[in-house]
Amino acid sequence: MRTTIRLTADGTAFRGRLTPSQADAMVEALQLLRSRDFSDTAIVMQLNADRAEIGRLIERLAGDHETSRDYTLNLHDLHVIHAALTAVATTFISDRGFSEEGFHVRTSFFRENFDALALSLVQAVSDATPTQ
Repeated sequence: MRTTIRLTADGTAFRGRLTPSQADAMVEALQLLRSRDFSDTAIVMQLNADRAEIGRLIERLAGDHETSRDYTLNLHDLHVIHAALTAVATTFISDRGFSEEGFHVRTSFFRENFDALALSLVQAVSDATPTQ
């Protein structure tokens, strides 16, 4: 999976092209966390979005995932995606530790793919915005 993401600032939003696997990983993380058996308040605490908002973001990212597509996402959307990418691994922690196999079987990706995408989002926003 290519994990590098490039964004350009477009007013209060950011534009960028995601590969099919990048969009798939983001959708997978969002879907998995939205389906957790946590209270609505806990989901908002974890992702800073409620289930309905997460569903709308999933719909925006979903697609044929056969070709790369351009997306325009605001900073809040990017935050929710980043939070999902970094939190999804916690789903696979038990008293025996982290289950890499369970993570890969459920998400079809390796944990490092999610971590690299999350870091790339932060770097892409940093590159697209002036330093203060």
